[in-house]
Amino acid sequence: MSEDAPMDIDYVANLARIELSDEEKTTYQKQLGDVLKYFEKLQELKVDGVEPTAHAFPRYNVWDQDESKKGFSALEALKNAPQSRQDQVVVPKVIEE
Repeated sequence: MSEDAPMDIDYVANLARIELSDEEKTTYQKQLGDVLKYFEKLQELKVDGVEPTAHAFPRYNVWDQDESKKGFSALEALKNAPQSRQDQVVVPKVIEE
């Protein structure tokens, strides 16, 4: 990002669904600009021949075997529910017709 093209912090805040004060906008605009400058610096690294990895160290067989276990009964599962009816949790309606 060049110095003469300021980041549109209002656009970024809208994407993040946050409201920022004018002071926060000034602070975050500089911080986000610094992050982007760091990414530009990372672009200079020579990574030819480096295999992509998901972890810093190889990981093998990290999953436990699937074993069936006794679950909760309906009564146990609904014990802490604020309301229940016909072995189901009752929740407020969230879809308008």
